[in-house]
Amino acid sequence: MSIRFTAKARRGMVAMTLAAGLAMGVAGCGGGGGGDDDKSSPSASASKDSGSKPSAQEGQVETPLAELKGADGLLLQVTSAQRDAGGFVTVSGNLKNDGAESVAIPAQTSGDETEVIKHGQSLGGATLVDSKGKKRYYVLRDTDGRPLTTTGLTTLEAGQKLPVFMQFPAPPAGTADVALQLPTFSSGTIKISG
Repeated sequence: MSIRFTAKARRGMVAMTLAAGLAMGVAGCGGGGGGDDDKSSPSASASKDSGSKPSAQEGQVETPLAELKGADGLLLQVTSAQRDAGGFVTVSGNLKNDGAESVAIPAQTSGDETEVIKHGQSLGGATLVDSKGKKRYYVLRDTDGRPLTTTGLTTLEAGQKLPVFMQFPAPPAGTADVALQLPTFSSGTIKISG
């Protein structure tokens, strides 16, 4: 499986993974090994702490902002929706297979725009809906038309969890609550921070 990230998104995912590991270490307050930044699970024990700074996102690790249910046991758990100074919102979380068998990620999650589809299967069909401002925000694209979201999605094995992200234009500063919609999944309301 091949997943492409932009440089800025990669740094954000590394920071989020590190923050999640630190938060789990603080929340768990136990011993045990952990230490592998790429594999954090709800039952993971404290990660090795060598003087790192504590995370401000500790509470977001244990309780998702929203859970969007898809077909065949697929579940999108949204763990953060962060407004950035650059005028965009990064939504991060995990795509999980809660089913007992491997499942193909539906092609519809890429959306129906030709420019996005030609770059492979992704979460490019996701949108944020600001019902107060009566606006819908689509996943951003780079100059080559690639969606600024996790790409290269194919199948998830039973119990497998995959970190994912999506970047959108930011709604107005006064808008915090938006609906996240992804084709073939239920809709969920999330709160934008920052």
